Amino acid sequence: MRSRYSAYVLDDVAYLSQTWHPDFRPRELTIDPDIRFIGLAVIASDQQDRQATVEFEARLLASGQVQAMHEKSAFVKKEGKWLYTTGEMLMPGFQPWKPGRNETCPCGSGKKFKRCCA
Repeated sequence: MRSRYSAYVLDDVAYLSQTWHPDFRPRELTIDPDIRFIGLAVIASDQQDRQATVEFEARLLASGQVQAMHEKSAFVKKEGKWLYTTGEMLMPGFQPWKPGRNETCPCGSGKKFKRCCA
C-alpha cells in the first residue's frame, strides 16, 4: 500500500499499473496533475493467506484546500506479488480546510504554507 501511495506522489503510472490486478485495472490510468498528495495514515490492515485489506487515509492538496481520501483497499497475492483489486471509499475522518498563508504547511515540511504547497 505504501509503495502505491508513493507512486501516486511521484506520478509513477507504470508502477501503479504493474501493481494493479489485470482483471481490475482500468484501460487508461492518469493522475490528476492538480492534486498533490501530502500524507498517508494506515489505519488498519488484515491478511489472510493470499488476500489482504488495508484501510488508509491519504491527505491531499487540491485547489488550495487540504482534503482526505479514506479507502479500504483489497489486495490478492499472485506469483509472489501483492496486487490491488478494488477499494471501498469510506467517509474521511479528516475535515477539509484551507490553511492560512502564515500557517505551517500540512505536508510536514515545517515551512509556511505560502512558501511550500500553496
